[in-house]
Amino acid sequence: MKYITIKDIAIRLNISKSTVSRALTGAGNVSAETRDKVMTLADELGYKRNELAANLRRNQSRTIGIIVPEMLTPFFLYVIISIQNVLNENGFKVIITQSHEDVQAELYNLQLMDNYRVDGIIISICHREQNVKEYMRIEKKGVPIVFFDRVPPAMDAPKVVVNDYMKSFFMMEYLIRSGRKKIVHMAGPDRIPNTAERKRAYKDALAKFKIPYTPELVIDGENERSEGERVIKDFLKKEIPFDAIFCFGETLAIGALNYLQSQGIRIPEDVAICGFSGTYLGTIITPQLTAIQQPFEEMGRLSAEMMIERLADPDAPYRTVVLDAEMIIRQST
Repeated sequence: MKYITIKDIAIRLNISKSTVSRALTGAGNVSAETRDKVMTLADELGYKRNELAANLRRNQSRTIGIIVPEMLTPFFLYVIISIQNVLNENGFKVIITQSHEDVQAELYNLQLMDNYRVDGIIISICHREQNVKEYMRIEKKGVPIVFFDRVPPAMDAPKVVVNDYMKSFFMMEYLIRSGRKKIVHMAGPDRIPNTAERKRAYKDALAKFKIPYTPELVIDGENERSEGERVIKDFLKKEIPFDAIFCFGETLAIGALNYLQSQGIRIPEDVAICGFSGTYLGTIITPQLTAIQQPFEEMGRLSAEMMIERLADPDAPYRTVVLDAEMIIRQST
């Protein structure tokens, strides 16, 4: 399909491209008769202004790249929708990609955004340190990056997060005060920055209540429902007594809950279970899942607003916004 250009209109009317351009943009030095002819022909031919070319001439694309680790769970979808709403309202378009929890795919997406000359990148990372050099290279070029939820610990940059440690500590404290003493921590992969904070909170909460830390009660798994089933299935074979599970993520918790029930283990009578994230997925299972509910909409809105601020003032100091999250108690505990 051939797109109609200013050159096509100029040839048809036997006038210069600059005259056509001035007529289409409403600039001066064009007679009313010529302007009417240009507008009429442009409408007849279906001319559409090439926004990309126009923006590149102004050294901007009015486009923001969004990179997330995955879009299978509702958490990142909710945040993306919020980001997109704010950016669209402010005249920006978005390009959305996912890394599939793979550092090479994330690197490819970063380079793709760079090649397409996006004005900025909003990203939740899939590895705590692997692509930091690439983030810094892109930032050095003058393309701002805003990190949300999963952020690089060692890099000074604009960040929007929740306090993983504090909220995980409160959840552990709730479980212990409810009478649970043999708590399994189904942790996330070590490559994810949030994993370390949630593990630290687990240990510190046990220490506060003088409950011995047992390494065998900490088991790692990818944040997927099938992983929750697999990990808890393997753990049950060890025949280690436990009465609660604090999960890194919601999908892990759902997988574990489903498998435990299939084995005749009652939730919450025999085992209480809870997780991080707090999307609607936790409400469509039985029993409903106790969760730390992250502020999806606010996280997306602030990430977008922070990006707009950096585009307006590239020299503004970096800041980290720490959002509150709500502990929602449901039937699973």
